Amino acid sequence: MTWANRFKLFVGLIAVVGIVAVLTIVFNQRQAQVMSASASIQAAEYPVGSDYGGTVLDRLVDDGDKVKAGQALFRLQSPTLQADLAEGLVTADNVAYSVGDDGVLTLTASVDGTLTDITTERGSFVQAGQVLAVIDKTGSLFVSADFVLTSGDYARIEPGADVDILLPNQTRVAGTMDTLDVQTADGQAETTAKVVSPDLVDGAANGLMAPGTPVTATISLRDDGLLAGASDGLFSFLRTIGL
Repeated sequence: MTWANRFKLFVGLIAVVGIVAVLTIVFNQRQAQVMSASASIQAAEYPVGSDYGGTVLDRLVDDGDKVKAGQALFRLQSPTLQADLAEGLVTADNVAYSVGDDGVLTLTASVDGTLTDITTERGSFVQAGQVLAVIDKTGSLFVSADFVLTSGDYARIEPGADVDILLPNQTRVAGTMDTLDVQTADGQAETTAKVVSPDLVDGAANGLMAPGTPVTATISLRDDGLLAGASDGLFSFLRTIGL
């Protein structure tokens, strides 16, 4: 064998070893991650309702309106409330409503947010306890993600695990697992994770950061393999250079 052929063989062997090493590290890394079956951005929800039934005199807001805490939303007339006020059984003002001298109940926003899911119109009669609308609280975005996990996956999930959130426009957001709930339905385990991130800002990413936006969440499991250190180092380097 000539020296030229020996050199080609050496280079070939080095290339094969390199490719196998990279594929092994990538495979090992993928074994330390699990992708959500479904996920979407959610917000803390505050229902708007009353303990008193009555007739809706006015609907002062529309679906999708931005509202401030204390802002008037609905005005109701409730004979039951008027009777209770006359007997001193209730106070005239509350964080979620106020009562005028004419006995008209005004439901107000308890938090800043966006009004959604309006279920009633002017002139409608609402029952006591009925939810008239929902407020998605400003600054409370999180991701709710459903996962299909094996028993081995559960053992490798750590509190505060890193989660990669991928928006529909391919924007990536780094998050952490806040809670993990497991329920059984029809004999199948259903796992739902709540993922939080300071980078989930209302209206960011061209408006995609909003309740209802579908995303993909990939949770990092504890890597117990022999290549854990090498994998972490390689992928940390790739993230550093923007790949």
